[in-house]
Amino acid sequence: MSIDKDLFKLKPIAYTTMADQVENHLREYIIKRSIKPGDPIPKETEIAQALGVSRNVVREALSRLRMLGMIESRKKRGMILTQPDVMKGLELIIHPTILDEHVRKQLFELRLVLEVGLGDLLFRRKSEEHMKKLDAIVEREQKATTQIERIRCEVDFHSTLYDMAGNETLKRFQDILMPVFEYVVEYESKLDHTSVGSVTHADLVKILYDNNPEAYPNAMRKHLMPHLSHL
Repeated sequence: MSIDKDLFKLKPIAYTTMADQVENHLREYIIKRSIKPGDPIPKETEIAQALGVSRNVVREALSRLRMLGMIESRKKRGMILTQPDVMKGLELIIHPTILDEHVRKQLFELRLVLEVGLGDLLFRRKSEEHMKKLDAIVEREQKATTQIERIRCEVDFHSTLYDMAGNETLKRFQDILMPVFEYVVEYESKLDHTSVGSVTHADLVKILYDNNPEAYPNAMRKHLMPHLSHL
């Protein structure tokens, strides 16, 4: 008996636990009812009764949402929807020592895209104080005599750019990706070879002083590409 070839085109059935299903139902309920942060959500017993599952299953599903920062318990109010901290989970899991080479490269590419696209915010929000800080870092870098000093200048320069952008979410994301960036730079130093792009920090500062936003993206891309090549 021949096997129907179309049978192999069927997608495998995804295995989901009862807690998975309850969690998905709760997400759908929250979205469909347009529940906002601060609004109450149904009680544990009400959810169990409505979905026909045990309270233990509901408790596990609610525990997952609580870990994601989506809900919390309040005295006299019960459970309410909260404003989730979208960065918190990433802060806990992104570290170069627990990521393989492929993931590190993907994250560094993401950082490259962010920094290349940072120009619009930098030119709109740069201040005299920011520029003085960048000048000081460039001067410190030019006087650096050790690899550790140069690495510190590299990290400080890019951190200052994110501060200058004035976007808190971007800054937190940069903080999350910073260990990966530091890992790459330190790895290069162990090779006795720190990447120097065709565009230096001093060149980037000059572009900022010249108020030339059109030149910034390509300059930053050239500055970061040598680092990416070592991944």
